[in-house]
Amino acid sequence: MRVNEIFYSLQGEGYYSGTPAVFVRLSGCNLRCPFCDTQHESGTVMSEAEVVEAVKRYPATHVVVTGGEPSLQLTASLVDALHAAGRYVAVETNGTHPLPDNVDWVTLSPKSAFVDGADVVLTRADEIKVVYDGIHDPEMQLTNSQFSILNSQFLQPCDTGDAARNRQITAATVEYIKSHPEWRLSLQIHKILDIQ
Repeated sequence: MRVNEIFYSLQGEGYYSGTPAVFVRLSGCNLRCPFCDTQHESGTVMSEAEVVEAVKRYPATHVVVTGGEPSLQLTASLVDALHAAGRYVAVETNGTHPLPDNVDWVTLSPKSAFVDGADVVLTRADEIKVVYDGIHDPEMQLTNSQFSILNSQFLQPCDTGDAARNRQITAATVEYIKSHPEWRLSLQIHKILDIQ
């Protein structure tokens, strides 16, 4: 598999925000979101055993497989190998491709409001994290009704790279959540703390 990077930090978003985690960023994505802030195109070919050995260098048991879009490469055998190494495997996905059934935690971040053809095919998610630009209705991203009953629905202000616009979007996000209390706020705390 092609791996963009493996690093140790704190989870910066969603339900596990603040949790020490080893991030396995896989290369490539099937979408081109206009606000993407991740350089994921390059990568090194690594075997699953090499990925597990790299993960084992760090003390955290929480592993986040991300990208790009990890569902394009993630295998059940890699998840099994990480489990055998005592790791809890979380995946951050746009939901447009199936995931292995043995993943411990699925963070679904649908992008259908921003990219044509980004329809969600997943039938399971443990949390929903919708990027909110202050314009597109977050409810419209929940195309599969089973996801609308989750206790972990997060709205995350879109980072446009423009500080003034970001303040407007954050204010709109807070107001939306106050009017729709089934949602919770997710901030990108790794950016606030200036950590990877």
